[in-house]
Amino acid sequence: MPLPPFEDAATLPGEADGYERLWTPHRIAYIEGDRPDPDGGEGCPFCAAPGRGDEEGLIVHRGEHCFVVMNLFPYNPGHVLVCPYRHVALYVDLTDEETAEFTVLTKAAIRALEAASAPMGFNLGMNQGAVAGAGVAAHLHQHVVPRWGGDANFLPIIGRTKALPVLLEDTRQNLIRHWPT
Repeated sequence: MPLPPFEDAATLPGEADGYERLWTPHRIAYIEGDRPDPDGGEGCPFCAAPGRGDEEGLIVHRGEHCFVVMNLFPYNPGHVLVCPYRHVALYVDLTDEETAEFTVLTKAAIRALEAASAPMGFNLGMNQGAVAGAGVAAHLHQHVVPRWGGDANFLPIIGRTKALPVLLEDTRQNLIRHWPT
């Protein structure tokens, strides 16, 4: 059965439009997922992770006041998050002990990533509040993102897709092997 005529053939459903598409249906879990519980508890991924085993919780290292966890939706292989155990939203709300360990674990993450994968640089950062871009605004976390020359290509810029050549668990195991003692 022929389709009705359209003035612009590119508007036909399923008609080629000159774009290649990379479908990433696994990302829908992030897009439609339950939003973190602002009061902490099981709805907050950073409150829930320490209650799981290291492998299931994607935890790389546990300290006394803070822990390091793989980012479930990494920008690059090795993208980790440094989080306090305590459900606190702002850096200024950390205790002195939490602040000290937060810094020590950030430095340890950088050293482990250098040993594990020899990045050429790092992005470190905290987004405080939803308006500043925090995906989980209610629980403080610092991003440690390893960078290599040419690691950003057309995919994230045009296609809003990131191709990662290493599985999360393989990266986590590599970081654990290289974690400074």
